[in-house]
Amino acid sequence: TLQPRRYVDVGAQVSGQITRLHVQPGTEVKKGQLLVEIDPSVQQATVDGARAALAGLRAQLAEQQAQYRLAQQQQARQQQMEREGATRLEDLQTAEAALASAAARIDHLKAQIDQTQASLKADEARLGYTRIYAPMAGTVVALEAREGQTLNATYQTPNILRVADLSTMTVWTEVSEADIRRVRAGLPVYFTTLGGQADAAARRWRSTVRQVLPAPPTPEAKAAGGANAQAAASKAVSYTVLFDVDNADGELMPQMTAQTSFVTAQAQGVIAVPLSALASPTSPARPAGGKAAGGKAADAEGDGDSAGAGAGEKAAAATHSARVLRADGVVEQRAVVVAVKSRHLAEVRSGLQEGEQLVTGERPARSGPQRFKL
Repeated sequence: TLQPRRYVDVGAQVSGQITRLHVQPGTEVKKGQLLVEIDPSVQQATVDGARAALAGLRAQLAEQQAQYRLAQQQQARQQQMEREGATRLEDLQTAEAALASAAARIDHLKAQIDQTQASLKADEARLGYTRIYAPMAGTVVALEAREGQTLNATYQTPNILRVADLSTMTVWTEVSEADIRRVRAGLPVYFTTLGGQADAAARRWRSTVRQVLPAPPTPEAKAAGGANAQAAASKAVSYTVLFDVDNADGELMPQMTAQTSFVTAQAQGVIAVPLSALASPTSPARPAGGKAAGGKAADAEGDGDSAGAGAGEKAAAATHSARVLRADGVVEQRAVVVAVKSRHLAEVRSGLQEGEQLVTGERPARSGPQRFKL
């Protein structure tokens, strides 16, 4: 399937009711654009309370600083009187203790102010979370919430929408464990979309493999026994292969089905014949109704959902048989050596000449001699 190369799931970091949605699926947004507003009543009240508490602590600090200055004056007076012998030592000690106590209360209030300021910053941040902005430029491809819906972000972040950059798409395709060893980064690949496969001139998007994920997409089920064990044993294992494709024209959309082919070998400017005209030497003739084709110069790519020979490797030649219609009307069975194969064509190494006519099927007539379809 097709997925955007870059996307972000946008969620809510605070609980509350959605008061306004500024986007819909398909809306193009810029980074920093306002997307969603959540009712800020609770968060605003918390911020107001924290600000009031901070103001109260600052007032207490100012009062305590005045008390500290008074204690300093009293302590200095007692020291002067003690030097003159006009006061008791006990009174001097009391003044010094009052000064130290006032200094300690100032330090305590400053610590409380720092703590309240930190809490206020957190409360202001939560208030800011009631307005959700686009984290990146892109297109809104999914919307999972509605205006009036209440979000609960206490235990997990609820997703609201997804913003994706559709200029580059990533194809996620599965390759069986029997073939994955042939697939590696840099291998040429192309795909068609499901809607275009009925068109003979279906567009092909080409790319190269970017990554082969090292583990299957889902872990193997641990069967306890019986039917479950048999099902687990017969379960096919596949691995995920990723490759990117440019989507500047916007033809590709998320979740589209891609029919992927890995190019494991290729040949250009060669004689190619349809596979329907070939049979192994021991195989019976193919059923009638196949399309006729003459040998002609063509391009062929070895491909398929499963990889065969690695890219850049020479495709192994194989011998098949083909029925050739000679100029005198006689059908000749001939051995043909082919190499690179696609789903429909095969490269001819030897056995056929360009322009020769092939019989792709044989259909007995109701009466009279047999007829051949060319």
